[in-house]
Amino acid sequence: MMDRARLVTLQIIVAIVAIALWHLLTTVPVGEKPLLPPFFFSTPYDVAERIIKWFSTGTIWRHLWITLVESVLAFVVGSVGGVLVGFWFARQPLIAAVFDPYVKMANALPRIVLAPIFTLWFGLGIASKVALGVTLVFFIVFFNVYQGVKEVSPTVLANARMLGMSEQQLMRHVYWPSALSWMFSSLHTSVGFAVVGAVVGEYLGSAAGLGYLILQAEGTFDIAGVFAGMFVLAAFVLVIDYLVTLVERRLLVWRPVTAETRT
Repeated sequence: MMDRARLVTLQIIVAIVAIALWHLLTTVPVGEKPLLPPFFFSTPYDVAERIIKWFSTGTIWRHLWITLVESVLAFVVGSVGGVLVGFWFARQPLIAAVFDPYVKMANALPRIVLAPIFTLWFGLGIASKVALGVTLVFFIVFFNVYQGVKEVSPTVLANARMLGMSEQQLMRHVYWPSALSWMFSSLHTSVGFAVVGAVVGEYLGSAAGLGYLILQAEGTFDIAGVFAGMFVLAAFVLVIDYLVTLVERRLLVWRPVTAETRT
């Protein structure tokens, strides 16, 4: 078992070591030149300088806001849809059996193929990016919620029915708590996919957003700008994931803390 402070310290050490290696490999010559040419890999200093410039001049805020709106909408719509349909399918075995092959077919579709179709349908605005993000989030949440409801202990279910619980009470006190852990596990993954959907949509066609910013940097061979965009994107995902964790702790306060989950 590891306390929180020690865990954070180790995580920071890993980041420092990784950045130090990156700096050494791109700046220290081995023979005539570094092992990693700065033209292709940039350097930590150049990337940090670019990020500071973006924030100090305010260039990044508009792009961050647009990507945030797209990601949050995709996350909320996809998650709510996944939860509702997952519960419905789990409680209606016949419906689940009928639609099972179609759900699997839809989930197997490459999302990158759907992106141009959504652009044709919804245009270059926010709707096409949200639609792409929803397709990524929905299935992750759907399968986890469906499995969570199906994993309800038969003994607990039998005891609850023996005590005279109605279907509404079973949903609130048995099925919902069982699905919550599965649901939040999927939501942590879905955060990244919601952002991926927004950024890929921006990358394929937009006038603003982090994806657009990275695309512009690539178009001018600005490797520092590309890496800076990716680092900002990574930090962006971590912040949203942290907010999901806060909500999870609030809703799962009743769950016993085990040695594996205590940090």
